[in-house]
Amino acid sequence: MKILLPGLDKQLSFLKNNLIEKPTSVLVVGSSSELIALKLAEIYKCNVELIVEEYESLLISKIIIGESKNVFPKLMNFDATDFNDNQFDLIYAQASITSNRSKIIKEFKRILKLNGFLCVGEIVKLSSNPPKFILDVFNASNLIPLEKEKFISYYDEKNFKLISSDDISFTLREYYLNTIKELETSEKKLNPQEKSYFKKLINRINHESNVYLKLGGKKHIGFITALFKNEVK
Repeated sequence: MKILLPGLDKQLSFLKNNLIEKPTSVLVVGSSSELIALKLAEIYKCNVELIVEEYESLLISKIIIGESKNVFPKLMNFDATDFNDNQFDLIYAQASITSNRSKIIKEFKRILKLNGFLCVGEIVKLSSNPPKFILDVFNASNLIPLEKEKFISYYDEKNFKLISSDDISFTLREYYLNTIKELETSEKKLNPQEKSYFKKLINRINHESNVYLKLGGKKHIGFITALFKNEVK
C-alpha cells in the first residue's frame, strides 16, 4: 500500500532529510497515517502512538497495522488528547489538522517536549480570494486552509521555530489520480461497516479530484510541509 494522503511519501522523506535528532517518543496524528507510523517506528527504533478521531478509522488502522508491536492506534480528539504534558519528542501530522488548527496546535504545545519537533503538512490556499467552487471544496472537507504566504508566520506566532519547509504541491495531482484507485481496491477486502466508511471517503475525494484535475483547482490549492522546533512552552 501507498501513503494515501496529500503530500504522498514526500513529507516523510522531508522529515528524514531534515531531522537530525533521534526521537524516542513519537506521535502520529490522523487517519490514513498507518504506513507513516510503521515507517517512523522502523526508522527511529521506537514506539509510535497513532491517534484518529473516528471509530471507523480506528478499525481500518488496526487492520493495516496488524501485529506490529511498536505502533499503537487509539481513538482521541486531536484537540483534547489523553497524553501527559511534555510526552513527545516528535509529533507528525500530514493533512490532518487543517479543520481545527488553533485548538490542535495548543494541544500539541502541551504534549510536545521543550525542544521537541513538530512536522506538519497542510493544504494551503495559493490565492487570497479563491473562487466559490474552491471554497465549496474546502467547506465540504471541513478545511480552513491558511494562505501559502502566511503558513510559516502562523506557526512562528505560536512560538515554533522553523527548521525547514518545502512546497510539495506537485504531489497533489498524483494523489488525486491514484488515491481513488487504491481506495476502491482496498474497499473490496472490507466488511460492510468498513465499506460504508470508505464509500464516504471515496465520494469526497472524487469531488476534490474533479475540481483539482478538471476545473483548475491546481491554481488555488497547494500543499506545504514544514519542520518546527518547540522552543517556548
